Amino acid sequence: MRTLGLIGGMSWESTQTYYQRLNTQVKQRLGGLNSAKLVLFSVNFAQIEELQRQGDWDAAAKILSRAALSLQAAGAEAIVICTNTMHKVAPEIEQVVSIPVLHIADATAKELQSHHIQQVALLGTAFTMEQDFYKQRLIEQGISVSIPTQSQRADVHRIIYDELCQGKILPESRHAFVDIIADLKAKGAQGVILGCTEIGLLINSDDTDVPLFDTTIIHAQSAVDWALS
Repeated sequence: MRTLGLIGGMSWESTQTYYQRLNTQVKQRLGGLNSAKLVLFSVNFAQIEELQRQGDWDAAAKILSRAALSLQAAGAEAIVICTNTMHKVAPEIEQVVSIPVLHIADATAKELQSHHIQQVALLGTAFTMEQDFYKQRLIEQGISVSIPTQSQRADVHRIIYDELCQGKILPESRHAFVDIIADLKAKGAQGVILGCTEIGLLINSDDTDVPLFDTTIIHAQSAVDWALS
């Protein structure tokens, strides 16, 4: 089994889900007392979120790159960035480490292809929904990507930062997501990517008949595939 280096804390609410999923997957596959070999570097999300708002992605990239180098020095054999949005700086991280970065969008594309999904809708932070660093990676792999309306995107972004990242799970927000997903389905989406690692804390397949692709679960499973390969 190879050692995974996790860059977490964005937010810690979803990082704990990564930790649980990675260990659960390893135990299920290997049995007994087996657990995942992990090194975790958890950043201060307040600092990262401020840089996101300022649009200072270079400074954010430097923080995460230093984290990746620390993980590599601690024995990590691959990097797992435990957030969708900060994959915007994955290229900068790849430049400073000599170990692979297991990209969340690649894992998601592979999962979508296995379900024969050609048209998918993307929910996430405004950065993930509106910028190309994530969508383009899917498009290049033959998957068409749609996003909610501007007002819906504002609601999704607010719920993620003001509620989910702070551990608040509100029924009215779940209803709002269900309505947005229904609208995306009506516009042709065959499935919906939960493209923020916190969204799975709020909504799951029991809440809608639209196929949901939770990137936290997909990414963790893909990382275990790599670690055990």
